[in-house]
Amino acid sequence: MAFRRFIFILCGFLFSVSVTGAVESKGKPSAAPAGKRPNIILVMTDDQGWGDIGYNGHSALKTPNLDAAAASGLRLDRFYAAAPSCSPTRASVLTGRHPNRMGVFSWGIPIRPQEITLAEVLKHQGYTTGHFGKWHLGAIRADSPVSPGACGFDRWVSASNYFDLNPEMSDQGRVVQLKGEGSIATVSTAIQWIREKATQEAPIFAVIWFGSPHFPHHAAPEDAALYADQPRKLREYYGEITGVDRAFGLLRSELDALGIRENTLLWFNSDNGAMPVGDAGDARGGKHTVYEGGLRVPAFIEWPAGIPNPMSSPVRCSTTDIFPTILDVVGAGNSGPAVLDGISLVPLIRGEMDVRPVPLGFWNAGIPGHFTNPAGVVSKVLPTDEDWSENKVERVTRRVEKIPKEKFPDDVFKGHSAWISGDWKLHRFSAADGQKVKWTLFNLTNDPQEQRDLSEEFPEIVADLRVGMEKWLASVVQSLRGADY
Repeated sequence: MAFRRFIFILCGFLFSVSVTGAVESKGKPSAAPAGKRPNIILVMTDDQGWGDIGYNGHSALKTPNLDAAAASGLRLDRFYAAAPSCSPTRASVLTGRHPNRMGVFSWGIPIRPQEITLAEVLKHQGYTTGHFGKWHLGAIRADSPVSPGACGFDRWVSASNYFDLNPEMSDQGRVVQLKGEGSIATVSTAIQWIREKATQEAPIFAVIWFGSPHFPHHAAPEDAALYADQPRKLREYYGEITGVDRAFGLLRSELDALGIRENTLLWFNSDNGAMPVGDAGDARGGKHTVYEGGLRVPAFIEWPAGIPNPMSSPVRCSTTDIFPTILDVVGAGNSGPAVLDGISLVPLIRGEMDVRPVPLGFWNAGIPGHFTNPAGVVSKVLPTDEDWSENKVERVTRRVEKIPKEKFPDDVFKGHSAWISGDWKLHRFSAADGQKVKWTLFNLTNDPQEQRDLSEEFPEIVADLRVGMEKWLASVVQSLRGADY
């Protein structure tokens, strides 16, 4: 097991072509309030598409609690997951870095223990930290080098992967069986911890990651019943999202009851775009693709003390922005890893950001994920002194601290990558040997379906964006090789 670094060094931000945008507001928000630092709660769903929520215009879904929170805070209308699948995006939330920098290429691949996480930084800043729900960044055994506890969480009740009803989880290395609808059970467990900590001096940092609406879609009967007029597949899918909404409502109500909602920053988003049963809005593609449907997700920030007036913003933001934004909010300065891909959104929260100072980069290298069985958590929890070979997730976790043996040249960047600057989105497709590279260019405002390739019509834009994109890809490869550690 590698020794995890706790020395937080100067952040380096990647600046390039500016991104245009605007903020619609019913009143200019205040700066982050003085006095006690806010509680931070990050909530994330699993496979919820951009259109799979009431406030984005879904004709059938009932999400009154999510809609109310989005209407009272900052609604992020062009918010992107860092990757089109779950584990990579989760790694980006905790680090502010593109997941390929740490080798989390796809689902089921663990985070490197060398990474500095948001939980570690906030713990260093005096926060009490907790993780509840889906982990999917490595084994959840007591002796795992990348369990939530090893990644900076004081308290954790976590599942290895997705879950629905009566989920089995690891309570800091002890198997527990939660009862009832999975999202409700997860929030109820988190609420117990929040109640205890709300009476103490240290501010709270909680990560609540639901397992819904990931397949196989088993909704609670009362939630599915709301959609009796829909086909069975949609009844279960919509029912799971309603379960999430009910759980989110319980959380908001509890924050009110405890008297801490005013100064609690509550950030909600999904981990990737829609599955075929879901709704990607007007976008092309879905989960596992680097097109808009695989990356653009519903998101908002509710924080009454810091965002007293409702706003909506078309500025393009990402899960990589969560880390630097939270550090900025709590006054953590430049604590963090050497290279970040995200930026602080505090200027956006204050109503002072009309353009994004950096483009957004995405890269699916085509490296397959590792299936982690959500059931049978016992084999992933209890410590084994000598045998780590009983299942694949343990073997992968055991090797996670090692730098990949596979060679990643500085100029190949195999797979499908994309670069968003303003309304322009440049796609790069490369074979493994780098001999064949294809470029396509789309204007996302005029062509959200990414159907009309403008690369031949605007070669100068392709050339301009290509420079920044390939420089970014080369920096990701350097990080992957261990240059940041």
